[in-house]
Amino acid sequence: MIGQTISHYKILEKLGQGGMGVVYKAEDTRLKRCAALKILPHDLTRDARAVEWFVQEAQKASALDHQNICTIYEFSETEDGRLFMAMAYYDGETLRQRIERRQLDFDEISTIINQLADGLSAAHKKSIVHRDVKPANIIFTADGVLKILDFGLAKLAGQEQTKQNSTHGTIVYMAPEQLSGDSVDHRVDLWSVGVIMYEMLAGRRPFRGEIEQAVIYSILNEEPEPISKFRVDVPKYLEHIILKTLEKDPNERYANVDEIVADLRTLVPPLVKNHHKQKSIVVLPFDDMSPNKDQSYMSDGLTEEIITDLSYVKQLRVISRASAMAFKESGKDIQQIRRRLDVQYVLEGSVRKFGKNLRITAQLIDAKNDSHLWAEKYNGTIDDIFQIQENVSAAIVEALKIKLAPEEEKRRTRHELTNVAAYECYLRARQFLWYFKEDLLRRAEDEVERALEMTGPNELLYSTLGWIYHQYVEIGVQTDIDYHQKAEECVQKVFELNPDSDSGHGLAGALSFRRGDLQKAVNDFKKALAVNPQEPSVLQQFVYCSMLAGHGTAVLPSIDVLEQIDPMTPINVCMRGFYYCMEGRFAEGLPYYEKMYSMSSENPAVRLFTAWIYSWNELEDRAIVLLDLIIRETPDTIFAPLAMFMKYVLLGEREKALASLPPQALAAAQQVEVFSRCLMEFYALLGETDKALDWLEKTVERGFTNYPYLAQHAIYLKSIRREQRFHQILEKVKIKWKEFTV
Repeated sequence: MIGQTISHYKILEKLGQGGMGVVYKAEDTRLKRCAALKILPHDLTRDARAVEWFVQEAQKASALDHQNICTIYEFSETEDGRLFMAMAYYDGETLRQRIERRQLDFDEISTIINQLADGLSAAHKKSIVHRDVKPANIIFTADGVLKILDFGLAKLAGQEQTKQNSTHGTIVYMAPEQLSGDSVDHRVDLWSVGVIMYEMLAGRRPFRGEIEQAVIYSILNEEPEPISKFRVDVPKYLEHIILKTLEKDPNERYANVDEIVADLRTLVPPLVKNHHKQKSIVVLPFDDMSPNKDQSYMSDGLTEEIITDLSYVKQLRVISRASAMAFKESGKDIQQIRRRLDVQYVLEGSVRKFGKNLRITAQLIDAKNDSHLWAEKYNGTIDDIFQIQENVSAAIVEALKIKLAPEEEKRRTRHELTNVAAYECYLRARQFLWYFKEDLLRRAEDEVERALEMTGPNELLYSTLGWIYHQYVEIGVQTDIDYHQKAEECVQKVFELNPDSDSGHGLAGALSFRRGDLQKAVNDFKKALAVNPQEPSVLQQFVYCSMLAGHGTAVLPSIDVLEQIDPMTPINVCMRGFYYCMEGRFAEGLPYYEKMYSMSSENPAVRLFTAWIYSWNELEDRAIVLLDLIIRETPDTIFAPLAMFMKYVLLGEREKALASLPPQALAAAQQVEVFSRCLMEFYALLGETDKALDWLEKTVERGFTNYPYLAQHAIYLKSIRREQRFHQILEKVKIKWKEFTV
């Protein structure tokens, strides 16, 4: 067939072959465009009535005009009497190819199902049922748009479809009523969507068998195995949606595909929200192109500095460093990044440093259409780094046609370090600081001390040193040195140099939080955010402290911002879930915790917090699975004895629970609000009233003054609410709660 012309279509190459015919790539010689030509086999067109039906169905399908449905150009006959359909040609991969190539993450699956459902909904509203929805009939264009193929063909095949060989054919996606020969409607497509969702999550199909009769039996009589058996991080809400689509009785399924979309949008936490009125950008990690690949501190530092410069521009939503760094060497293309972060623009570039010589390239991309708005190469020496950095951020502002206020321009061009050697020490220190490990924190401290010897008193270096001391405390470094006090001294030095320092106020807030003074912490964070409202670490602590104080509703707009600028940091993804839990809405909070767990499933803190909310939702079996993982895989952390305690409480094994907490774990828990709160709740659940009240006092001392939660929402505190001591403590909490201001 290659080289032949059918009607006005010149056959260029064969694309594939299946039970519904052969597909060719062809050139439309009239309109000079590529087309996909599907030529149907003779045995499907022998029945005149079936052909007549197909023509009618194809006419309806060709009238569909939707971005997620393949465009049908025409249908006609070849010279030897075979029917063919000419469709739009898409140069992309099918969902079948994508599933076989790699495991899909939850966000990608949600996006795929939303697009698939949108296309099917448009067809169903015109009384068109696909009847053969499967991964091979779903293709993605070069810019990531999903297209559903082969509308109008399935019924023509009729029962011939059941004769296709093996579980790799259409049978595995067919609904029970199709296999039984009963009348069908649009709900057969919903079944197929459920099978596809199961396969994308589990990496295997829900109904299996060595021969097709075994597959058919499974579809008609058996229930699919739990997806969690094949993928432990599957959220409960997704399993619920899938099982409802796979109800064997059509009347028990969703009524229509729009209900699936509604459940997805209601139950799946929205990581990012569309704010298209505000321009948005992600600065991707600059590539280290140095000969020895040993300048990552320089490339990462440049990335971070440009992000910081741009974050002062209030008209621009800037993705945080943490979320940007999630794409370092990820292999994701611009379109994937655009969809994941909901950004309009992407900056990417590279750094090559050899000796003192420096070459930096940068290019600004309009992510929607992959067009380059601006590109530049900078050659110089390391001494030019500050000017290059300023030039890059200025070029971005100009390319995006943003007019800066004088104060924004002043902050954007301000350089707190002008000594290049000291700046290199600072960049190395910042790189070590992000790892939260004692040995690397020691190296970071040495680098900052070396930089201070070169510069003398410096605001940026003192605040960085203060954060290093703060991290020593946070990770539990045990020495005779009072690192908290040393961090406080750094704050004072910062304010002596600049009383309005946003980094100083951010650090001061973190230290106040550590002392349990939430009101001062929130006040400090507000001062920092007044200067830089897009600093995610400060924003996250501001939100968290406000919720601990019982004023979560007041910071919901800040949660919106946090989700928009830092959607790849697990704890920030979960912040709205924590808000729901503090309001006693534990079922609404659960999907956010499951999302956090899917992003950081090996983190013992994430495992502990997710197990905790599972227990609130009466999902003790799931909670215990995660608690066992903590005990087995991170036995040398404080999370292990806490996990063991929680596990035995949930199992009702009182003596084992009481014996599971060694003195050092109890001492460490007193220093951290969330651990004190955990022990308060689980001692109460165990029936240990005095211990629960002791830990309630410690929790309040650590700053937790959320009166509504303690008085009403905390389900595990029911047993101690009748105690006089509880009411005495709560009266003090109520006063602090009422006096607190956000």
